[in-house]
This record gives sequence, C-alpha cells and structure tokens, in this order.
Amino acid sequence: MTEQNNADSFGSSGPILEIRDVTHRFGEVVAVDNISIQAQQGEFLTILGESGSGKTTLLRVISGLETPSTLGALRIAGEDVSNTPASDRNCTTVFQHYALFPHMAVGENVAYGLKVRGVPLGEREERSRDALELVRLGDKYDRRVHQLSGGERQRVALARALVTRPAILLLDEPLGALDEKLRLDMQVELLELHSKLGMTFVYITHSQEEALTMSDRVILMRQGQIVQEGPPRDLFDRPASRFVADFMGVENLLNGVVLESNGEITTVRMGEHTVKGRWSGKTTPVPDQPICVCVRAERVKFAEGSGDEPNRISCKPGATIYKGKYLDQTLETDVGMVNARIWDGDFSLDTVSHVWWHENDCVIVPSDKSSESVN
Repeated sequence: MTEQNNADSFGSSGPILEIRDVTHRFGEVVAVDNISIQAQQGEFLTILGESGSGKTTLLRVISGLETPSTLGALRIAGEDVSNTPASDRNCTTVFQHYALFPHMAVGENVAYGLKVRGVPLGEREERSRDALELVRLGDKYDRRVHQLSGGERQRVALARALVTRPAILLLDEPLGALDEKLRLDMQVELLELHSKLGMTFVYITHSQEEALTMSDRVILMRQGQIVQEGPPRDLFDRPASRFVADFMGVENLLNGVVLESNGEITTVRMGEHTVKGRWSGKTTPVPDQPICVCVRAERVKFAEGSGDEPNRISCKPGATIYKGKYLDQTLETDVGMVNARIWDGDFSLDTVSHVWWHENDCVIVPSDKSSESVN
C-alpha cells in the first residue's frame, strides 16, 4: 500500500460509504459533533484520535450498534441504511478483544455469521475454510479457541468478519490487545489482506504509527470533530494546528509571533530570533498573530562557532536519552528546550554551540485552538 493511493485514486462510481451531518450525544456529552465523512471502494481509511475523541462512537454508528441523535444520511454501497438493523448492514466489525465463542471450535466461530444468515452447512464449511486460508490458519479449523495465541485469535476474528463478504470491514482498534512484536506482524498481515481483497477498510486507532503505516487516508478527530484529514504524509509533515503537530509526535513546539508572510514561507519572531518556515494553518497568517513553530527532532542539525545556517539558535547540551537505534538529545536555548535526534552513537557534542534547521523542515501553525476544526 502506498500513500499515493489516496481517495482521488479510487473508483469514480461514488463512495462506498457516505455519512453526512451525524451528531451523537450521551446526555450532555457530545461524542460526535455534526461531521461528515466518505470512504471510497478499496480505500484503507483510518479514523485516528485520543480516548474520548468520538472515533469508536462513529464506528458504532456506521455498524448500526449505535443510533445517532441526528443524522443527515448514512449510505453503504449507495443504499440508505439509516434505519437498517446492524445485522442487515453490508459491513462487519472486528473488535479489539476478538469476541470469539470459547465453546466453539475455530471453524464454528468463523461460520457463525453464515449460520445466522441461513447458509447451508456444506457452503458454510467451504467458505469458512476459505476464509481461514486467507488469514493463514487453514490448519486450525478444528482447534479450540483456547489453544490459539493472541495473534491467531485476532486472525480468526478477521476470518469471521470476512466470511460474510461485506462491502466494508470495520476494525475497532483490533491490534490494541497484542504485544509490540505481534502488533507489527499483524500490521503487515492487514496490509497484505487489504491489497489481496481490494475491500474498503475503516480502521479505528489511537496509534499514530498504525495510522501512518497502513492508511491511504487519515481522519484525525478531537472532541467529536475532525481537526485534519488527508494522506498520512500530510498529517506527519504538514500538521494544520498545534494540536495535530503534538498528537502526530512533533517534538519541538516553540511559541512566537508572525512578522510577515510571503506565500508559503512565513517569517516569525521567537524571543530575539527570527525564524522562517512553511505556513500550514488553514487561514492566512497576519502580523503579530501568535503562532507555534513545529520542528521534528530528526530534522534539528548542529553547528559549531559562527555560521550562516538558516534558523540558527545558540544552545547548551542537556540530557541525553538512549533509545537503542538513536539518542534523543535535549538542548537548552533562549527560546525554550529543543530536542534533537542523533543517529551516530559516536557523535560528540563537545564543540556544538548552535542548532539550526531548514525552512522546509519547519512548519508554522496558529497557536490558538479555535481554528482546529474543519467543520
């Protein structure tokens, strides 16, 4: 899967999933706040957000497990399913905790949805075995659930969801219960499965890594609203607000004010320093506007003595944190603490006097949070 497979590259026959103007409240709490989304045929769409952002509620509305407070439209494969029961919607859900029946064998678990739909026994077994082959568990058909590892149980849950041949596969943080090694392995398996099937995946997660690794498009939610959406690289390299930058793991978030803006390049003042970078906010910057300068640690560079590097700031080395493949280095500056990443374990900071970064590696966004929502 490659990031250029964005929404524009999927079929032109209309979205496979369309949700318009959906709001859902739990008492006084607005879990989903009047948002609209679409997913195209064959797209891997990830809905990303922190706990309480509304992403799982949105998934439950799509699946029919939650009835929204208000809804403009909800269509799957062109069919209005606003009032259709969950069991009759052309989508299935894979949950974080598998939800397998412990008293049934693996094959019976996979076939359960077909049994409910009245599919004959012979066809149920054939399709269940095919689904298990698809997730590389063809030899586990007669095993009991308790005999499987965590990763195998998750693949059985996938097979059970796929056996009914839904138009959309909904995945609700399916890797959250796995350890790190299994989680990484399952990311690869999900990508391979998606590529093989050409099915639309709608994936819910709070993990930036999962969103960046697997998605064609990412929708980032906060407090029931969409704050940014686009290909993974856009959210990683061009966050539109301080919140997005922070959530996507930008280590250096420094305060300043706008001096001037010339097209995409904006000049700002941080303390006694003048810094230039790429404007990434949704509105045009104006002089004296409070902003946030965002620079990833791996793009911070070191300098010695005098020089003419762009965005150059004097520094003193602080704490060094060993991370295995690299070192995270803190540096004290008069605009705040700056974090840098060192990939060469033999690199010495003895003669380092300044840090700097390229204009193209510096993103400037509004510091206020009032402009974060795209709705």
